[in-house]
Amino acid sequence: MKTAILTGASAGFGVELLRAAIKLCPDIDTYWLIARREDRLKALQAQFPEKKLRAVPLDLTDPAALSRLKKILNEEKPEITLLMNNAGAGKLCDFAQSTAESQLMQVDLNCRALTAVTRHCLPYMQMGSLILNVSSIASFAPTPRMTVYCATKSYVQAFSRALREELTPQKINVLAVCPGPMDTEFLGVAGIERGGSPTFDTLPHQNPTKMAEKALKAGLAGRSAYTMGPFYKFYRVLAHLLPKCILMKFTRC
Repeated sequence: MKTAILTGASAGFGVELLRAAIKLCPDIDTYWLIARREDRLKALQAQFPEKKLRAVPLDLTDPAALSRLKKILNEEKPEITLLMNNAGAGKLCDFAQSTAESQLMQVDLNCRALTAVTRHCLPYMQMGSLILNVSSIASFAPTPRMTVYCATKSYVQAFSRALREELTPQKINVLAVCPGPMDTEFLGVAGIERGGSPTFDTLPHQNPTKMAEKALKAGLAGRSAYTMGPFYKFYRVLAHLLPKCILMKFTRC
């Protein structure tokens, strides 16, 4: 039975990734949906009655939850053909004015959990499988006032590229998705409300439904990274050409 695993599945971009996978991967039989909010995961089952959706309520910042996931995988040994690491968090603030807990939570979720989930799932992935890791345009250059967030997303980029190279012999593709701002719950949780950041207010916002579908298509086609839209594609090129000290003058949130 072909299985997809999706983290951060309870809302926002996670729901759109689920929708895109159901549309583009008709051969997948069952979806494991991982997030903290079990009620939201179960609500998704009613939205997509044509597929078998399994709620796996876990807080991935908790090491015990990661051990629990490993135990479930070891017991059930699913045939994983698609892993979508979408769980993530950010915080808009000056680092010195923040709490250590809020910053370390980003490291735990964006880096530690993604790494652990990928490692636990890999033994059950077959030739032709796809790992889709959600990075960000913030990974292209340091972003003052989102200091830890952009650093964690740079980790996701580097991790994805190197792992993709390692898994080439097994024909398992790894894609790093780099969205721009999307109107999802992420912005509110991160403290990025309209009027709170001149940079975010002027950046073009992207459609999460369109982003999810195009990103998944790119991964299935064997791409290593995906950025949507000419504005952000140009920024990605610019980030490779200009010194970071110059870019930071423009990326400050």
